[in-house]
Amino acid sequence: MRNKHKMTGQNILKLSFLVGTLASCSGGENDFDASGVFEATEIIVSSESSGKILDFGIEEGTVLTAGQIIGNIDCENLNLQKSQLEASYEAIGAKRNSSGPQVGILKQQLVTQNKQLAAQRQQYAVLAKEQKRLQKLVEAEAVPVKQLDDLDGSLEVLQKQIDAAESQLNVTEQQIVSAEQQIAIGNRAVMSEEKPMQERIAQVENMIGKCQIQNPQAGTVLVKYAEQNEVTAPGKALYKLADMSTLKLRAYLTNGQLSKVKVGQEVTVMVDDGEDSYKEMKGVVEWISDKAEFTPKTIQTKDERANLVYASKIKVENDGFLKIGMYGEVKL
Repeated sequence: MRNKHKMTGQNILKLSFLVGTLASCSGGENDFDASGVFEATEIIVSSESSGKILDFGIEEGTVLTAGQIIGNIDCENLNLQKSQLEASYEAIGAKRNSSGPQVGILKQQLVTQNKQLAAQRQQYAVLAKEQKRLQKLVEAEAVPVKQLDDLDGSLEVLQKQIDAAESQLNVTEQQIVSAEQQIAIGNRAVMSEEKPMQERIAQVENMIGKCQIQNPQAGTVLVKYAEQNEVTAPGKALYKLADMSTLKLRAYLTNGQLSKVKVGQEVTVMVDDGEDSYKEMKGVVEWISDKAEFTPKTIQTKDERANLVYASKIKVENDGFLKIGMYGEVKL
């Protein structure tokens, strides 16, 4: 009895294989010129920061827009680092010296010296005029020569005082320039510390900004890899995303079909819509491979005798009916 049942099982397998073979061989020509499966550009969005995921409000199938904030990662440590750096930056700024007080005193001295020098020059001009008058009187023997000699001595002393005042004026001006230069050199050293600190603050701010999980492009969530309250790290996958508004049918063309197809050409794409019906959609040939390849085992072409085919991509606007991996057929 066991042998009889065993033979019956083998006969059933053979009969099923024979029926499948006959069915595959008895069909007529296909109503399509090429076939393939629909695919989309899928991207995996990864974390750019480390920490606990505070909220993550997406699920598989969620439609997202570009730039949409979909979650947050705990960045309290980064906020503390920023506060510490800002305090250090303020401390560096306090080291900066001002040239105001020291240079202000020197400039005030310079003003006083200019006034004194102006008074001396005015006094010299008055005495010089008196000198000319006395010279005439001496020549006329109206006054003694000694009076003129005394005036000449006073003028000589006053001239030396003017020369000394002018020299002191130059010294004060040089002191002002030197003080400003010294303070500027000291401040440049302080500023050399400020620049790296500013860059470090900007770096931390950039890292804080990445604590927000921002969706990079419009699309539909295909797979979700992380959940709220999990700990993530830079580079760790969060979810997979694909733009489902436009899918591409990767179909294979034979050498004889290449002359009928060109990039930019509109074609008819047929997709199964029930057991015995098709849904027709418009497609545009976006790319045709320049290199031949062997026929994939899962793909049948109109010319089944062809061993070499050319891959092509046909862009089809998706109204929500198409799915990734769905089988599609093309009429040229």
